[in-house]
Amino acid sequence: MDIKFIRNFSIIAHIDHGKSTLADRMIEITGTIEKRKMKDQVLDSMDLERERGITIKMQPVRMEYKMGNENYILNLIDTPGHIDFSYEVSRALKAVEGSILLVDATQGVQAQTLTTLQMARDLGLVIIPVLSKIDSPLARVEEIKMEVALLLDIDPETILLVSGKTGEGVKSLLEETIKKIPYPRLENDVSLSTNTGRALVFDFKYDNHRGVIVYVRAIDGRFKKGESLLFAVSSEKFIALEVGIFSPEEEAREFISNGEIGYIVTGIKKPGIASVGDTITYLKKPMKALPGYMNPRPVVWASVYPESQDDFPNLKQALGRLRLSDSSFSFEEESSGSLGRGFRCGFLGMLHLEIITERLSREFNLQLIVTMPSITYKVLLRSGKEEIIYSPHLFPDDGNIVKVYEPWVNVKIITPSIYLSYLMPFLYDHEALIKTTENFGDNRSSIDLEMPLRELMRNFFDDMKSITSGYSSISYELGEYKGADVVRLDIIVADEPMVAFCRVVSRRKVAEEAKAQVEKLKDIIPRQQFAFKIQGKALGRIISSESVSAFRKDVLMHGSKVVGGGDISRKKKLLEKQKKGKKRMQSNAKINISHDVFLKMMRSSNN
Repeated sequence: MDIKFIRNFSIIAHIDHGKSTLADRMIEITGTIEKRKMKDQVLDSMDLERERGITIKMQPVRMEYKMGNENYILNLIDTPGHIDFSYEVSRALKAVEGSILLVDATQGVQAQTLTTLQMARDLGLVIIPVLSKIDSPLARVEEIKMEVALLLDIDPETILLVSGKTGEGVKSLLEETIKKIPYPRLENDVSLSTNTGRALVFDFKYDNHRGVIVYVRAIDGRFKKGESLLFAVSSEKFIALEVGIFSPEEEAREFISNGEIGYIVTGIKKPGIASVGDTITYLKKPMKALPGYMNPRPVVWASVYPESQDDFPNLKQALGRLRLSDSSFSFEEESSGSLGRGFRCGFLGMLHLEIITERLSREFNLQLIVTMPSITYKVLLRSGKEEIIYSPHLFPDDGNIVKVYEPWVNVKIITPSIYLSYLMPFLYDHEALIKTTENFGDNRSSIDLEMPLRELMRNFFDDMKSITSGYSSISYELGEYKGADVVRLDIIVADEPMVAFCRVVSRRKVAEEAKAQVEKLKDIIPRQQFAFKIQGKALGRIISSESVSAFRKDVLMHGSKVVGGGDISRKKKLLEKQKKGKKRMQSNAKINISHDVFLKMMRSSNN
């Protein structure tokens, strides 16, 4: 097809603004999927995405639409809305020429919308502003139109109105997309008949039978099945076993040519070969690699161990497989005296951590121990040595430290103005330094602030949503390292330090945190046949302690009958025997903490 009839675009929006529903209506109207096969969130392929109602992985789809006498190809890349997955969004934006900026008519512009919009602007993409959910009785169409118009400096009447639920306005949006978004530009004048060309890898996945399948945007030339190709960065050769498009399932084609979005089956089954941002070119006539993507920076670290060390090889294989479908998390092997061998993993945020651990459990049937999430600290020791600490249990004792540095984040919060008086004490409690507060649209305020990343992880999102009745939104980006006054908090169960529950906390809040963690664990942990203590230890002393009582078995009962006959000494003998047995058990106490306990502690302690 002539490149002039191709349009590549994405939908960018805050989480829960109706992005996936709008994509459903576009697919339905263009007849990409038969009506009888349609289902809600059709582009969300993971069970977790459907359960939570969020998009986790970007998903491309090719649609065909007739306008006038011409048939157009519309390549849509559906992107996640949650801030943890903004790296996915940045990759999608680099593969398209335009974006639909979707704003919920009931909520207005949110903080994450601003962040993603700036990404699109920096890449020079054409922006089409659209209001969604206009059929809702809570919609404030005129008010939100003015908000978007001021943000983009445009005429409010140029903003399109749609309902993903009813399909109203979606046809007009498709036609506006064709009119406003330019067709792909050719970077080099490469003839389609010559065996040369380049394609940008913006995502990939792994298939047990076909190996790595790369998702590409063809930049120059044409790519056909059976051609000898090359990864420009990793210098790995392969033969294209299949090429095709997304409709939205993979559909084999004879070739994909410049301007198109599709996939190439490589047959490669080795990890570490394919990478996001690599360039695929021809082996015989290689072309210069395209500028790729910056590697994502892990924000949160947590260690993952198998409950049984026999599952260590399975965990290693599972992490390798997930890495092939999600290049934004990293892992490396580590070992702990109490937990055995495991892996230290880096994630883009708390939701990302939760999704990966949930996928390990579901898709690979693994029972895991997940340590408390942490961040990276730079520690200057009395010996003069500087260390980078990724795991809380490796954080040095207070007496060995001269100075600690921790990462800070630049945060933007958008909230209804009536909640400002409630938010300020909350922000102070989380050590935030407020830079500016200004009006943002009608009855809303925008707050720019700096705060430690450590505090952002301390249940910040949930508490903020609770204080503002769910009407606030947040976006953040990593800033610089600053000095920190923090200490290590150890949780000890039955006299054994539990590495998984170790964390680094603010010195001024260590007593409060120790008490909260100990009480929380007491409520979650199952009782044993013997009594034991849960203690919080920091600064060389026990700060908080709780006792968990033992199960009591009535040894005076045999079946349904009470032991009787003889004098009281017989009963005393049985009770004394039980007491000695419990004492023996306590001296050899070993608490087995289940996978569920670790997950509950992780979820209840962090957003």
